[in-house]
Amino acid sequence: MTPLSTLTELWSGVALPEDALGWVEITGRDPALPSSFAVGTAAAASIAASGLAAASLWRLRGGAAQQVGVDMRHACAEFWSEQFIRIDGREDPPLWDAIAGLYPCADGWVRLHTNFPHHRDGVLKLLECEGTREAVGAALKSWRAVEFEDAAAAAGCAVTALRSFAEWDAHPQGQAVRTQPLISITRIGDAPRQGLPMADRPLAGVRVAELTRVIAGPVCGRTLAVHGADVMNITGPGLPSVRIDDLGRGKLAAQLDLRTTEGRDGLAALVRGADVFVQGYRPGAIAGHGFAPGRLAEMRPGIVSASLSAYGPVGPWSGRRGFDSLVQTASGFNVAEAEAFGQAAPRPLPVQALDHATGYLLALGVMAALHRRATQGGSWHVEVSLARTALWLRGLGRIEGGPDVTPQTMATVADLMETTQSGFGVMHAVRHAAQLSATPAVWLRPSMPLGSHPALWP
Repeated sequence: MTPLSTLTELWSGVALPEDALGWVEITGRDPALPSSFAVGTAAAASIAASGLAAASLWRLRGGAAQQVGVDMRHACAEFWSEQFIRIDGREDPPLWDAIAGLYPCADGWVRLHTNFPHHRDGVLKLLECEGTREAVGAALKSWRAVEFEDAAAAAGCAVTALRSFAEWDAHPQGQAVRTQPLISITRIGDAPRQGLPMADRPLAGVRVAELTRVIAGPVCGRTLAVHGADVMNITGPGLPSVRIDDLGRGKLAAQLDLRTTEGRDGLAALVRGADVFVQGYRPGAIAGHGFAPGRLAEMRPGIVSASLSAYGPVGPWSGRRGFDSLVQTASGFNVAEAEAFGQAAPRPLPVQALDHATGYLLALGVMAALHRRATQGGSWHVEVSLARTALWLRGLGRIEGGPDVTPQTMATVADLMETTQSGFGVMHAVRHAAQLSATPAVWLRPSMPLGSHPALWP
């Protein structure tokens, strides 16, 4: 599939005005990254779709049609933005924990995700070993891969066994994922139409409460912020997060402890003034504090609730913890890439493509739901999952010549970077890849450390 045909399918799936497709231009073609999959097409199409949705909303609120352009090389760089960022000229610490990664077991392979301390501690407790790669590798030799996967899930850890596409397709969760739409947009309550007044940016005045961590959820919020939304990233005290400097661009950064009455009351107050509520925690975690989608619609009629999960809302793994690397491993990509590159060991995709694509697709869904709220009324629930995005990427087909492509480097993306001030220091980072002719994409708020702002709407 071409980037434009991929974009057309995405656009049709969220039922936004068809004529807007005439405004977009995507340049570049795969292979753009060292992969046998159409990662460049996924990057360009998902970013273009989110930019086009912003342009469509701006027209709805009184603006004129505008051109949206995305270059595939730029889109690929943004799909690896967390690796290219530099603060005061320094590279960020490694994204991966020392014992994270793939390991052979007695009958196969498993991938460990140990970037969060409680996940690391849980794995080491299961294995009864020291926290070194050598000790972990030796301990896993006595485990069967699926048995360790199940034991880790029961212990609340983040682990998956390596599977081929055929094995994933036969797995109950793989089959459940196939029953789900790529982007689900469901009406969950009644509310009058809520249009947006004319403004200088597509999402000006739209308030977004973002309760997310890692990459996919923050990418969604960062995308809404680049088009003018007031996005507040809300975290709990002491909770670890990933690459806040890169992923926090354009956002407010507040903290609330939902384990306390005061914290829940504070979030409820924010919800009553919000237009969008984005959450990406373990399924059921935020709902358990009283903020399930249906309850949000009661608290704030007309709200758009957006939910991100690893494996989707149905199936035996619907409540299981998961991350991009784990979903790649479970759903067959690591086996397929290894075969394409002629290597024995499993091979991941060259970027966190599932995370980034899912973030842009979630932003697309949110803006489509805001469009429906303005034209139809109602409260809406948008759902996406990493596993469903993986199936979408797989469906884009395989790419000839991908293994021969040279990876992007700081030198090759130098022309795609911007330098700004932030709460962390002078930030050198990839600018947004979607270029809008009338409302240029720009993050007006500097990235700030967690908890820098009060939990109050500006």
